[in-house]
Amino acid sequence: MKKLHIVFVLIVFTSQIEAQELQAKLSLITNKVSKVDKKIFQTLQTGLTNFLNNRKWSPNTYQPNEKIKCNFLISIDQELGDNMYKASLTIQASRPIYNSAYESTLINFIDNDLSFRYVEFQPIEFNENRVQGNDPMVANLTAVMAYYVNMILGLDGDSFTARGGDVFFQKAQNIVNNAPEGSNISGWKTFDGVRNRYRLIENLMDVRFNLVHDAIYSYYRKGLDQFYDNEEIGRAGILAALNFLTVVNKDNPNSMVVQFFFQGKSKELVKVFSMAKQDLKVQARDMLVKLDIASTSEYKDLK
Repeated sequence: MKKLHIVFVLIVFTSQIEAQELQAKLSLITNKVSKVDKKIFQTLQTGLTNFLNNRKWSPNTYQPNEKIKCNFLISIDQELGDNMYKASLTIQASRPIYNSAYESTLINFIDNDLSFRYVEFQPIEFNENRVQGNDPMVANLTAVMAYYVNMILGLDGDSFTARGGDVFFQKAQNIVNNAPEGSNISGWKTFDGVRNRYRLIENLMDVRFNLVHDAIYSYYRKGLDQFYDNEEIGRAGILAALNFLTVVNKDNPNSMVVQFFFQGKSKELVKVFSMAKQDLKVQARDMLVKLDIASTSEYKDLK
């Protein structure tokens, strides 16, 4: 019996060590592509779901209840020929808040620059040391997915520990620096627009934006996580995050990372400050209408 107990403990321990980081759901929208066997996309969906959930993305140990919930939605917009496709990718991830059933948005972003080649049953692989692969259009799909996985892990790390996401942001930057190149591939270079993968990680790794990491930590760990015990302390943490972002925005107007931070948070912020004291409510509203211009109409309710 003692031997059986030891074996059981070893099995449990091993399963915990190997527990992966994500609880990811991946979906595809393919109604714009009519001349391709839809079975191919079902196979792709299964392969990418396994890629996200079964690959070990970090050396950290995650208990089953600690896995990061996230959604990836690929909307295929166009068939380019030769098994190549142009698509957009929506990435969403959330973080549980201490002592509650509530989950707060970590990332809610649409990337409109996804292009890739896929032949049914081709291996879905990613090599951190050889991002480009043999065929850049094949490698681009997993490179983009790996980039956003590391962004999710980085944001999650920052939200629990000060600068806790640095190692993952560095990995994301490495993917950008070694990204696949080709005539149909975009989103990895500085000249590929003002809201792309290059711009986002460049902001997060630039010392000019260090306060963004402080804002993420303050918003979640010193803010939302404190609400159960003391709402005033929680609001103070979130207000500190807004102050950090105000400094960043003043020094770097219209930066991508500030806009990125607020996507999916407006309703949450209105609820956070709707019951605050009047002076705090006004202070928060005055910052929010300048920081999150897209949601100005919602913040005006904080009267």
